Amino acid sequence: MVKHSLLKIATTAAVAVGVSLSAFAADPIKIGSVLSVTGGAAFLGDPELKTLQLYVEKINKEGGVLGRQLQLVHYDDAGDASKANGFAKRLIDDDKVDIIVGGSTTGSTMSMVPLVEKAEIPFISLAGAVVIVEPVKKWVFKTPHTDRMAAEKVFTDMKARNLTKVALLAETSGFGMSGKKETEALAGKMGITLVANETYGPKDTDMTPQLTKIKGAAGVQAIFVFGFGQGPALVNKSYKQLGLSLPLYHAHGVASEEFIKLSGPAAEGVRLPAAALLVAGKLAANDPQKPVVTGYRKTYGDRYKEDVSTFGGHAYDGLMMAVEAFKRAGSTDKAKVRDAIEATKGYIGTGGKVTMSPTDHMGLDQSAFIMLEIKNGDWTIAK
Repeated sequence: MVKHSLLKIATTAAVAVGVSLSAFAADPIKIGSVLSVTGGAAFLGDPELKTLQLYVEKINKEGGVLGRQLQLVHYDDAGDASKANGFAKRLIDDDKVDIIVGGSTTGSTMSMVPLVEKAEIPFISLAGAVVIVEPVKKWVFKTPHTDRMAAEKVFTDMKARNLTKVALLAETSGFGMSGKKETEALAGKMGITLVANETYGPKDTDMTPQLTKIKGAAGVQAIFVFGFGQGPALVNKSYKQLGLSLPLYHAHGVASEEFIKLSGPAAEGVRLPAAALLVAGKLAANDPQKPVVTGYRKTYGDRYKEDVSTFGGHAYDGLMMAVEAFKRAGSTDKAKVRDAIEATKGYIGTGGKVTMSPTDHMGLDQSAFIMLEIKNGDWTIAK
């Protein structure tokens, strides 16, 4: 009887140890990422990486996904599209990742697209241009609002203020040029006349020449700037130095506290479309996004002691949609995960409510954008 009991205990212990060792030995789910953590687009990539690291760690502490831990494998392309291409190849061929979340910029993203399409691996981009998802690419998705949506939101606000003669100032980056193209295409359809159309380079330090031309344009009523990084803040400063008083709009590529800090007093009165994340505390109590955006702001702020940006929010949404897709697929089978992402319905994220389909690999509409105005150095909901 004693021998039988000892044998039963030993067998039970062996089974328990075996299960424990099996769980411990399970291969991690690999999340690959190529982000612009340094360089001119660091204001995008830095909060994106911090967000991914924070929530991968949080999810792992809570038990992981499908009984497995997540492993973040990331590289910094420093805003260089050719480097992004090389790192994407490494993620696919050497690291054998299960999914890719990121690039930060349109240029980096588009350099990675042919590789992920050929390898048939799900890819959730954190970049803005509409070209990423139009035409639809089977394995490619994105979380941010598009440049076309931004132009439409800005023009709608302008028309409500009887502003129909507009000067466009676009950056010669992938995002800026895509935004320029979309803005030009929409203008006529929405009853807007572009009376001036200027560009600036990402490394330009003075926008006075372009703004001087705009100032002299016949009948100009408002200025619309399409760019990201430090350039738009420099536009604000040159605008102020020239004594311009025209309504000044920007696209969503500057939606962060850093933009206000870089611009200083020159940011006052600027309007732009952005996600609810920047005005989390000002949302109605019953807004379905409120718990998501306030939760993200608190978690990120407590960890890093810095302000959030919509760009970190895009990374949060990308990771969470990937996690939900793994769960719904019940595996890391790439085709099943791809199908699960495409079937995302009613996901409430920092960027809005997401409902994807075979013809829509972003899943956001204009309700996901809020028109903001900078007042007294803070984001406010525009009236």
